Amino acid sequence: MDTLNGIACFVRSAESGSFAAAARLLGLTPAGVGKNVARLEVELGVRLFQRTTRRLSLTEAGEAFLHEVKGSLDQLRGAMANARGLTAGATGVLRVALPHAFGRDYIVPMLQGFLAAYPSVTVDWRFDNRPVDLVAEGFDVAIGGGFDMRPGVVARVLAPAHRVLVASPDFIANGAALRTPADLAGREGILIRSPQTGRIRDWVLQNRYGAEAPIDLERRIVFDDPDAACHAAALGMGVALLAVQSTRLWLQRGTLKRVLPEWWVDGGSLSIYYAAQKLLPPKTRLFIDHVVEAFREQDLRSRFSAWHPDVV
Repeated sequence: MDTLNGIACFVRSAESGSFAAAARLLGLTPAGVGKNVARLEVELGVRLFQRTTRRLSLTEAGEAFLHEVKGSLDQLRGAMANARGLTAGATGVLRVALPHAFGRDYIVPMLQGFLAAYPSVTVDWRFDNRPVDLVAEGFDVAIGGGFDMRPGVVARVLAPAHRVLVASPDFIANGAALRTPADLAGREGILIRSPQTGRIRDWVLQNRYGAEAPIDLERRIVFDDPDAACHAAALGMGVALLAVQSTRLWLQRGTLKRVLPEWWVDGGSLSIYYAAQKLLPPKTRLFIDHVVEAFREQDLRSRFSAWHPDVV
């Protein structure tokens, strides 16, 4: 068990870049992590890290050892958690990363039924529009779109990630008519900066007939938060390009209206991400199943489509 603890401390330190970050993930002190790694080095007879006051970097032997043990460690930890769960049921802390408004409006309401069914599970959720590194940051599950599919991570598609153009009723009524994509040229735009790259992506509109058109809005306002963009659009500041799940409640209330409702952007998929291991901890496996079933019961796959009647 001491060797296993040492390997766990080594792997998490290598992934996170420091003993302090690994300690937070493992629930230990930085000194404890460092001692476990040092014992492992003595047992192996090689130095795994080059240590300075500012930096922790892998040696050549450390790189090779990490490649050999990383996947095996995750599988072993999953197997142990699953074995414990066979007798104890779903237990432990469920760490989930999810976007702000979408998580609040759609995923939080799903939580009540899950906690009622599994009272031994507690939740620790981070609301952040930035895609996270599941393994390095110690999350069980992440929900959203646009994640890098790194080795060791799998995704289960929940719904399409269509994007639509929206504006306030007054903005649409008082400006020049917006009948075709060409009419967007020069109009005030409220655009979202990519949380991965920091850039504004040049999306392409499409319609049911396969036609495509650029989005030529003026970059008047740039945000990194979809909910803030909805607020700005509702106040009449311009046309926003946003995911359906970010806009549909605003559209239902009438504070926003679709611009060019026959056109949308295909933004990929909204998915639930988790570690690729055969034996997921029961808390993780059951939560994934719970979310997938809730999406099915609420027909969110259809309701998040750009052509659903609620958002046209």
